[in-house]
Amino acid sequence: MKKIFFVIGLFITFSLSAKSELPTAQQIANKMTVGWNLGNTLEAIGGEGAWGAGRTSQQLIDSVKAAGFNTVRLPVSWFIHSDTVTSVIQKEWMDRVKEVVDYCIKNDMYVILNMHWDKGWLENRVNKANQNVVNKRQCAYWTQIAQYFRDYDERLLFAGANEPAVHDSVQMSVLLSYHQTFIDAVRATGGNNSSRTLIVQGPSTDVDETFKLMNTLPKDKIANRMMVEVHYYTPYQFCLMEKDATWGKMFYYWGKDNHSKTDISRNAINEEENGLDKKFESMKAKFVDRGIPVIIGEFGAFRRKVPATSDQALHDASVNYYYRILVKTALNKGMIPVCWDVPGMIFNRKTGETKDKALVNAIMQGEKDAARYKY
Repeated sequence: MKKIFFVIGLFITFSLSAKSELPTAQQIANKMTVGWNLGNTLEAIGGEGAWGAGRTSQQLIDSVKAAGFNTVRLPVSWFIHSDTVTSVIQKEWMDRVKEVVDYCIKNDMYVILNMHWDKGWLENRVNKANQNVVNKRQCAYWTQIAQYFRDYDERLLFAGANEPAVHDSVQMSVLLSYHQTFIDAVRATGGNNSSRTLIVQGPSTDVDETFKLMNTLPKDKIANRMMVEVHYYTPYQFCLMEKDATWGKMFYYWGKDNHSKTDISRNAINEEENGLDKKFESMKAKFVDRGIPVIIGEFGAFRRKVPATSDQALHDASVNYYYRILVKTALNKGMIPVCWDVPGMIFNRKTGETKDKALVNAIMQGEKDAARYKY
Protein backbone atom coordinates (compact mmCIF):
# COMPACT_ATOMS: atom_id res chain seq x y z
CA MET A 1 0.00 0.00 0.00
CA LYS A 2 2.80 2.39 0.85
CA LYS A 3 4.35 1.75 -2.53
CA ILE A 4 1.04 2.44 -4.27
CA PHE A 5 0.55 5.68 -2.35
CA PHE A 6 4.10 6.69 -3.23
CA VAL A 7 3.46 6.10 -6.93
CA ILE A 8 0.17 7.98 -6.80
CA GLY A 9 1.81 10.82 -4.89
CA LEU A 10 4.62 10.96 -7.38
CA PHE A 11 2.12 11.05 -10.25
CA ILE A 12 0.17 13.89 -8.65
CA THR A 13 3.34 15.87 -7.99
CA PHE A 14 4.51 15.35 -11.57
CA SER A 15 1.11 16.33 -12.94
CA LEU A 16 0.98 19.54 -10.91
CA SER A 17 4.51 20.42 -11.94
CA ALA A 18 3.75 19.84 -15.61
CA LYS A 19 0.55 21.83 -15.36
CA SER A 20 2.28 24.84 -13.83
CA GLU A 21 4.95 25.15 -16.53
CA LEU A 22 4.01 27.87 -18.99
CA PRO A 23 4.26 27.47 -22.78
CA THR A 24 7.54 28.17 -24.56
CA ALA A 25 8.48 31.48 -26.16
CA GLN A 26 8.04 29.85 -29.56
CA GLN A 27 4.53 28.65 -28.76
CA ILE A 28 3.59 32.11 -27.52
CA ALA A 29 5.14 33.82 -30.56
CA ASN A 30 3.02 31.64 -32.83
CA LYS A 31 -0.11 33.02 -31.15
CA MET A 32 0.91 36.68 -31.08
CA THR A 33 -0.17 38.53 -34.21
CA VAL A 34 0.13 42.32 -34.37
CA GLY A 35 0.60 44.57 -31.36
CA TRP A 36 -0.06 48.11 -30.17
CA ASN A 37 1.78 50.35 -27.70
CA LEU A 38 -0.01 52.31 -24.98
CA GLY A 39 2.54 55.03 -25.60
CA ASN A 40 3.11 58.26 -23.63
CA THR A 41 0.92 56.98 -20.82
CA LEU A 42 2.19 54.77 -17.99
CA GLU A 43 5.76 55.84 -18.76
CA ALA A 44 4.92 59.57 -18.71
CA ILE A 45 7.12 61.57 -16.34
CA GLY A 46 4.67 63.26 -14.00
CA GLY A 47 2.01 60.55 -14.03
CA GLU A 48 -0.31 58.65 -16.35
CA GLY A 49 -2.00 61.69 -17.87
CA ALA A 50 0.97 64.07 -17.90
CA TRP A 51 1.60 63.67 -21.63
CA GLY A 52 -2.01 64.02 -22.77
CA ALA A 53 -3.23 60.44 -22.53
CA GLY A 54 -5.67 60.86 -19.66
CA ARG A 55 -6.64 57.79 -17.66
CA THR A 56 -6.60 54.52 -19.57
CA SER A 57 -9.95 52.71 -19.59
CA GLN A 58 -11.30 49.26 -20.32
CA GLN A 59 -13.21 50.86 -23.19
CA LEU A 60 -9.97 51.92 -24.89
CA ILE A 61 -8.43 48.46 -24.64
CA ASP A 62 -11.68 46.90 -25.86
CA SER A 63 -11.41 49.13 -28.95
CA VAL A 64 -7.80 48.09 -29.56
CA LYS A 65 -8.87 44.46 -29.40
CA ALA A 66 -11.84 45.05 -31.69
CA ALA A 67 -9.54 46.70 -34.23
CA GLY A 68 -7.65 43.41 -34.58
CA PHE A 69 -4.65 43.71 -32.24
CA ASN A 70 -4.00 40.79 -29.90
CA THR A 71 -0.87 42.12 -28.18
CA VAL A 72 -0.39 45.26 -26.07
CA ARG A 73 2.97 46.63 -25.02
CA LEU A 74 2.82 48.68 -21.84
CA PRO A 75 5.75 51.08 -21.50
CA VAL A 76 6.00 51.80 -17.75
CA SER A 77 8.07 54.06 -15.52
CA TRP A 78 9.00 52.65 -12.11
CA PHE A 79 11.84 54.88 -10.89
CA ILE A 80 9.63 57.96 -10.59
CA HIS A 81 7.05 55.90 -8.68
CA SER A 82 9.51 54.53 -6.16
CA ASP A 83 11.67 55.56 -3.26
CA THR A 84 14.85 56.35 -5.17
CA VAL A 85 17.00 55.37 -2.18
CA THR A 86 15.38 52.06 -1.18
CA SER A 87 13.93 51.32 -4.66
CA VAL A 88 10.59 50.34 -3.11
CA ILE A 89 7.82 50.86 -5.68
CA GLN A 90 4.66 52.62 -4.53
CA LYS A 91 1.85 50.14 -3.97
CA GLU A 92 -0.68 52.55 -5.50
CA TRP A 93 1.33 52.59 -8.71
CA MET A 94 1.69 48.82 -8.80
CA ASP A 95 -2.07 48.50 -8.32
CA ARG A 96 -2.74 50.93 -11.17
CA VAL A 97 -0.44 49.11 -13.57
CA LYS A 98 -2.24 45.90 -12.63
CA GLU A 99 -5.59 47.47 -13.54
CA VAL A 100 -4.34 48.23 -17.05
CA VAL A 101 -2.77 44.78 -17.41
CA ASP A 102 -6.12 43.29 -16.40
CA TYR A 103 -7.96 45.34 -19.05
CA CYS A 104 -5.86 43.48 -21.62
CA ILE A 105 -6.01 40.05 -20.01
CA LYS A 106 -9.80 40.35 -19.86
CA ASN A 107 -9.70 40.58 -23.66
CA ASP A 108 -7.43 37.51 -23.91
CA MET A 109 -4.58 39.68 -25.18
CA TYR A 110 -0.86 39.21 -24.70
CA VAL A 111 0.76 41.91 -22.57
CA ILE A 112 4.39 43.05 -22.67
CA LEU A 113 5.19 44.85 -19.42
CA ASN A 114 8.45 46.74 -19.66
CA MET A 115 10.97 48.94 -17.86
CA HIS A 116 10.86 52.12 -19.95
CA TRP A 117 13.08 55.21 -20.21
CA ASP A 118 12.10 56.54 -16.77
CA LYS A 119 14.61 59.45 -16.71
CA GLY A 120 17.25 57.17 -18.18
CA TRP A 121 18.30 55.52 -14.92
CA LEU A 122 19.20 52.36 -16.84
CA GLU A 123 19.30 53.05 -20.53
CA ASN A 124 21.48 56.17 -20.29
CA ARG A 125 23.85 54.47 -17.85
CA VAL A 126 25.07 51.40 -19.63
CA ASN A 127 28.68 51.76 -18.53
CA LYS A 128 31.15 50.34 -16.06
CA ALA A 129 30.95 53.36 -13.74
CA ASN A 130 27.23 52.84 -13.08
CA GLN A 131 27.06 49.06 -13.49
CA ASN A 132 26.81 48.11 -9.83
CA VAL A 133 24.20 50.68 -8.82
CA VAL A 134 22.07 49.99 -11.91
CA ASN A 135 22.19 46.23 -11.35
CA LYS A 136 21.16 46.70 -7.72
CA ARG A 137 18.14 48.79 -8.73
CA GLN A 138 17.30 46.45 -11.63
CA CYS A 139 17.20 43.53 -9.20
CA ALA A 140 15.07 45.42 -6.67
CA TYR A 141 12.49 46.57 -9.21
CA TRP A 142 12.11 43.28 -11.03
CA THR A 143 11.91 41.30 -7.82
CA GLN A 144 8.95 43.42 -6.73
CA ILE A 145 7.23 43.45 -10.13
CA ALA A 146 7.69 39.72 -10.63
CA GLN A 147 6.37 38.87 -7.17
CA TYR A 148 3.33 41.08 -7.69
CA PHE A 149 2.43 39.51 -11.05
CA ARG A 150 3.68 35.99 -10.29
CA ASP A 151 0.32 34.24 -10.70
CA TYR A 152 -0.45 35.60 -14.17
CA ASP A 153 -0.35 33.07 -16.99
CA GLU A 154 1.74 33.09 -20.18
CA ARG A 155 -0.17 36.02 -21.65
CA LEU A 156 1.95 38.33 -19.50
CA LEU A 157 5.53 38.80 -20.69
CA PHE A 158 8.19 40.91 -18.98
CA ALA A 159 10.66 43.10 -20.88
CA GLY A 160 13.74 44.11 -18.90
CA ALA A 161 14.52 47.47 -20.51
CA ASN A 162 13.54 49.76 -23.39
CA GLU A 163 16.23 51.35 -25.58
CA PRO A 164 19.53 50.85 -23.72
CA ALA A 165 22.14 53.17 -25.26
CA VAL A 166 24.87 50.77 -26.38
CA HIS A 167 27.31 51.25 -29.25
CA ASP A 168 30.36 49.09 -28.54
CA SER A 169 31.37 45.73 -27.11
CA VAL A 170 32.23 47.13 -23.66
CA GLN A 171 28.77 48.63 -23.26
CA MET A 172 27.28 45.41 -24.62
CA SER A 173 28.93 43.41 -21.85
CA VAL A 174 27.45 45.79 -19.27
CA LEU A 175 24.02 45.51 -20.88
CA LEU A 176 24.23 41.72 -20.70
CA SER A 177 24.80 42.03 -16.96
CA TYR A 178 21.61 44.12 -16.69
CA HIS A 179 19.75 41.46 -18.66
CA GLN A 180 21.19 38.70 -16.48
CA THR A 181 20.07 40.53 -13.35
CA PHE A 182 16.58 40.84 -14.83
CA ILE A 183 16.38 37.14 -15.71
CA ASP A 184 17.71 36.00 -12.34
CA ALA A 185 15.46 38.32 -10.33
CA VAL A 186 12.30 37.14 -12.12
CA ARG A 187 13.17 33.44 -11.92
CA ALA A 188 13.98 33.70 -8.19
CA THR A 189 10.36 34.65 -7.42
CA GLY A 190 9.16 31.20 -8.49
CA GLY A 191 5.61 30.20 -9.42
CA ASN A 192 4.72 31.01 -13.00
CA ASN A 193 7.78 33.24 -13.19
CA SER A 194 9.91 30.10 -13.25
CA SER A 195 8.83 29.55 -16.85
CA ARG A 196 7.49 32.94 -17.94
CA THR A 197 8.77 34.23 -21.29
CA LEU A 198 11.14 37.17 -20.82
CA ILE A 199 12.25 39.74 -23.40
CA VAL A 200 15.75 41.19 -23.61
CA GLN A 201 16.63 44.25 -25.68
CA GLY A 202 19.29 44.53 -28.32
CA PRO A 203 21.84 47.38 -28.06
CA SER A 204 19.88 50.62 -28.56
CA THR A 205 17.17 48.23 -29.85
CA ASP A 206 18.74 49.01 -33.22
CA VAL A 207 18.69 46.25 -35.81
CA ASP A 208 22.20 46.87 -37.14
CA GLU A 209 23.76 47.29 -33.68
CA THR A 210 21.98 44.16 -32.47
CA PHE A 211 23.21 42.13 -35.41
CA LYS A 212 26.76 43.34 -34.84
CA LEU A 213 27.05 43.32 -31.04
CA MET A 214 24.52 40.93 -29.50
CA ASN A 215 26.41 37.70 -29.97
CA THR A 216 25.36 36.05 -26.71
CA LEU A 217 22.23 36.08 -24.58
CA PRO A 218 21.93 35.94 -20.79
CA LYS A 219 21.80 32.50 -19.20
CA ASP A 220 18.47 31.08 -18.10
CA LYS A 221 17.50 28.20 -15.85
CA ILE A 222 14.88 27.05 -18.32
CA ALA A 223 15.20 26.65 -22.06
CA ASN A 224 13.12 28.36 -24.74
CA ARG A 225 11.66 31.15 -22.61
CA MET A 226 13.42 34.17 -24.08
CA MET A 227 12.72 36.68 -26.85
CA VAL A 228 14.85 39.50 -28.27
CA GLU A 229 13.50 43.01 -28.87
CA VAL A 230 14.46 45.59 -31.48
CA HIS A 231 12.73 48.78 -32.67
CA TYR A 232 12.34 50.09 -36.20
CA TYR A 233 11.96 53.71 -37.33
CA THR A 234 13.86 53.53 -40.60
CA PRO A 235 14.46 55.66 -42.56
CA TYR A 236 14.52 58.35 -39.89
CA GLN A 237 13.85 61.09 -42.46
CA PHE A 238 10.54 59.47 -43.36
CA CYS A 239 9.48 58.06 -39.99
CA LEU A 240 10.43 60.62 -37.35
CA MET A 241 12.19 63.69 -38.73
CA GLU A 242 10.20 66.84 -37.86
CA LYS A 243 12.03 69.50 -39.86
CA ASP A 244 14.67 69.76 -42.55
CA ALA A 245 18.29 69.85 -41.44
CA THR A 246 21.53 70.94 -43.08
CA TRP A 247 22.47 67.30 -43.60
CA GLY A 248 19.18 66.26 -45.19
CA LYS A 249 15.48 66.83 -45.79
CA MET A 250 12.36 65.13 -44.50
CA PHE A 251 11.03 62.41 -46.79
CA TYR A 252 7.31 62.44 -47.57
CA TYR A 253 7.14 59.47 -49.93
CA TRP A 254 8.15 55.84 -49.36
CA GLY A 255 7.90 52.73 -51.55
CA LYS A 256 8.73 51.94 -55.14
CA ASP A 257 5.29 52.92 -56.44
CA ASN A 258 4.93 56.02 -54.28
CA HIS A 259 7.72 58.26 -55.59
CA SER A 260 6.79 61.79 -56.59
CA LYS A 261 7.87 62.90 -60.05
CA THR A 262 7.72 66.57 -59.14
CA ASP A 263 8.74 66.61 -55.46
CA ILE A 264 11.81 64.45 -56.05
CA SER A 265 13.88 65.63 -53.08
CA ARG A 266 11.20 64.23 -50.75
CA ASN A 267 11.41 60.65 -52.03
CA ALA A 268 12.89 58.11 -49.63
CA ILE A 269 15.36 56.78 -52.16
CA ASN A 270 17.15 54.58 -49.62
CA GLU A 271 15.92 52.14 -46.94
CA GLU A 272 12.74 51.20 -48.75
CA GLU A 273 11.34 47.69 -49.33
CA ASN A 274 14.66 46.02 -50.06
CA GLY A 275 16.38 47.70 -47.14
CA LEU A 276 13.62 46.70 -44.75
CA ASP A 277 13.70 43.13 -45.99
CA LYS A 278 17.48 42.94 -45.61
CA LYS A 279 17.45 44.24 -42.03
CA PHE A 280 14.66 41.92 -40.95
CA GLU A 281 16.38 39.01 -42.65
CA SER A 282 19.45 39.71 -40.50
CA MET A 283 17.32 39.29 -37.35
CA LYS A 284 15.82 36.11 -38.75
CA ALA A 285 19.25 34.65 -39.46
CA LYS A 286 20.73 35.62 -36.11
CA PHE A 287 17.82 34.78 -33.80
CA VAL A 288 14.65 33.41 -35.39
CA ASP A 289 16.37 30.60 -37.27
CA ARG A 290 17.89 29.56 -33.92
CA GLY A 291 14.43 29.38 -32.34
CA ILE A 292 14.59 32.78 -30.61
CA PRO A 293 11.50 34.90 -31.39
CA VAL A 294 12.03 38.60 -32.10
CA ILE A 295 9.70 41.40 -31.01
CA ILE A 296 9.66 44.66 -32.94
CA GLY A 297 8.63 46.48 -29.78
CA GLU A 298 8.13 49.80 -31.55
CA PHE A 299 7.76 50.90 -35.14
CA GLY A 300 6.03 53.77 -36.88
CA ALA A 301 6.02 56.45 -39.55
CA PHE A 302 4.00 59.47 -38.53
CA ARG A 303 1.73 61.33 -40.89
CA ARG A 304 2.61 64.92 -41.66
CA LYS A 305 0.64 67.83 -43.00
CA VAL A 306 2.80 68.38 -46.05
CA PRO A 307 3.15 71.77 -47.80
CA ALA A 308 0.73 72.66 -50.56
CA THR A 309 3.56 72.25 -53.06
CA SER A 310 3.79 68.58 -52.10
CA ASP A 311 1.35 65.69 -52.59
CA GLN A 312 -0.66 64.97 -49.40
CA ALA A 313 -2.49 61.98 -50.89
CA LEU A 314 0.77 60.37 -52.02
CA HIS A 315 2.31 60.98 -48.61
CA ASP A 316 -0.66 59.36 -46.87
CA ALA A 317 -0.50 56.41 -49.24
CA SER A 318 3.22 56.07 -48.46
CA VAL A 319 2.59 55.92 -44.72
CA ASN A 320 -0.14 53.32 -45.14
CA TYR A 321 2.07 51.25 -47.43
CA TYR A 322 5.00 51.44 -44.99
CA TYR A 323 2.89 49.91 -42.20
CA ARG A 324 1.47 47.25 -44.47
CA ILE A 325 4.83 46.10 -45.84
CA LEU A 326 6.56 46.25 -42.46
CA VAL A 327 3.92 44.07 -40.80
CA LYS A 328 3.92 41.58 -43.66
CA THR A 329 7.70 41.31 -43.77
CA ALA A 330 8.04 41.02 -40.01
CA LEU A 331 5.49 38.21 -39.70
CA ASN A 332 7.01 36.39 -42.66
CA LYS A 333 10.35 36.35 -40.85
CA GLY A 334 9.13 35.30 -37.42
CA MET A 335 9.04 38.77 -35.86
CA ILE A 336 6.11 40.23 -33.90
CA PRO A 337 5.39 43.85 -34.95
CA VAL A 338 4.08 46.21 -32.24
CA CYS A 339 3.21 49.68 -33.57
CA TRP A 340 3.91 52.81 -31.56
CA ASP A 341 0.93 55.05 -30.72
CA VAL A 342 0.55 58.28 -28.79
CA PRO A 343 -2.59 60.12 -27.62
CA GLY A 344 -4.69 61.29 -30.55
CA MET A 345 -2.80 59.38 -33.23
CA ILE A 346 -4.47 56.00 -33.89
CA PHE A 347 -7.10 55.89 -31.13
CA ASN A 348 -9.05 58.51 -29.22
CA ARG A 349 -7.89 57.76 -25.70
CA LYS A 350 -11.15 58.94 -24.10
CA THR A 351 -13.71 57.22 -26.31
CA GLY A 352 -11.68 54.43 -27.89
CA GLU A 353 -12.72 55.62 -31.36
CA THR A 354 -10.30 54.68 -34.14
CA LYS A 355 -8.96 58.00 -35.41
CA ASP A 356 -6.77 56.64 -38.20
CA LYS A 357 -8.78 53.84 -39.78
CA ALA A 358 -6.60 53.78 -42.89
CA LEU A 359 -3.55 53.04 -40.78
CA VAL A 360 -5.28 50.24 -38.86
CA ASN A 361 -6.55 48.79 -42.14
CA ALA A 362 -3.00 48.84 -43.52
CA ILE A 363 -1.67 47.00 -40.47
CA MET A 364 -4.37 44.36 -40.64
CA GLN A 365 -3.93 43.97 -44.39
CA GLY A 366 -0.22 43.38 -43.81
CA GLU A 367 -1.15 40.59 -41.43
CA LYS A 368 -3.47 39.06 -44.02
CA ASP A 369 -0.80 39.32 -46.70
CA ALA A 370 1.78 37.46 -44.64
CA ALA A 371 2.71 33.86 -45.29
CA ARG A 372 3.48 33.69 -41.63
CA TYR A 373 6.60 32.04 -40.22
CA LYS A 374 5.82 29.35 -37.65
CA TYR A 375 8.18 28.19 -34.93
